[in-house]
Amino acid sequence: MFRKIVATAIIGCLIFILSACNGGKATNSSDTQNPKINVVVSFNAMREFVEAVGKDKVTVQTIIPDGTEPHDYDPRAKDLESLSSAKIFVYNGFGMESWVTKSLQAVHNKTLIIVDASNGCSAITNTDPQLIKDDGQDDPHIWVSLIGAEKEAANIRDALVKVDPSNKTYYETNYTNFYNQLEQLFTDYNSKFSALKNKSFVTGHAAFAYLCRDFGLKQNSVEDVFADGEPSAQKLTELVNYCKDNKIKTIFVEDLVSPKVSETLASEVGATTVKIYTIESKEDNKDYLQSMQYNLQVIYNSLK
Repeated sequence: MFRKIVATAIIGCLIFILSACNGGKATNSSDTQNPKINVVVSFNAMREFVEAVGKDKVTVQTIIPDGTEPHDYDPRAKDLESLSSAKIFVYNGFGMESWVTKSLQAVHNKTLIIVDASNGCSAITNTDPQLIKDDGQDDPHIWVSLIGAEKEAANIRDALVKVDPSNKTYYETNYTNFYNQLEQLFTDYNSKFSALKNKSFVTGHAAFAYLCRDFGLKQNSVEDVFADGEPSAQKLTELVNYCKDNKIKTIFVEDLVSPKVSETLASEVGATTVKIYTIESKEDNKDYLQSMQYNLQVIYNSLK
C-alpha cells in the first residue's frame, strides 16, 4: 500500500512537469519522416504481441525495462514523454499497471489510441481481503495464458487496423498466423496434460493461474500474485506439507523473484529448482511462443 501512495505522489509531480514542458501541444508520429506506427507498451509481453501482429509496420517503445519488476514500477518523466508522440499505447490491464490512469493525464496527445489488452478477458479474482485492499481485485497475469494471449493480440490487431486501415489485411493475416501457432501449442499440451493424473505444481510467484485455467492444472506458490514478499513461517510449513503430500519434485523459480525461499523449500522436500518464464521481461533471447512452449514442457515434465 505504501508503494502505491508513493507512486501516486510521483505521478502527480510528473503530470505537473510534463504539462509545463509540453505546453499543451501534441506531437504525433505523422509529423516525423518515419512511416511506421509508433506504439508504446507497458512491458515486454505487450511488446511481443504488438510485434507479432504489426511486424515491420510498427516501432515499439517499452516503458518498463527488461529486468525490472513490473508490479512495483513507478514511471519516470521520460517514460511518459514517449506517449506524447505515440499513435497507440498498449497496457495489460487487470490492475497490472496501477499508474496508467494518472499517467495518461500528463500526456497531451488527443489522438492517442489507448488499448487495455485484457478487455474482453475473464478475470480470475483475488479472494484475500488484504491482498485486494493492497493490490487489487484481479489477478493480472492474463498474458501467461495461450487463450489470454489470443484475446490480447486481437485487441492490439483492432487498434492497428483503426490507425492504419489500408493495411487491414496485413494485420489480420499476421494475427491469424500468431493465433494458429497459439492454438497449435494449446492443442499439443492440452492432450498431454489431460492424460496426467497429477495436476499440481509449485512456483516461486503465483503468476500461472490463467495457464492453470487453460489446462485444468493447480499452482501453489511461495509468493502471492503480486510477489509481495517472503512467506510467513506458517505458510512455509504449509508449503512443505503440500509438497510432500503431492509428491512435488520440482520447484519453479523466476528471474524477477528471489529464489532463496524456493531453494530452501526444494531442499526441505528433496525437490530440484527449475527456471520458468513469466515473460514480464525478455529472457534467454526467447520470444513469447518459445517461452510458453518451454514453460508448458517443464511443467509437464514435473507432473509425469
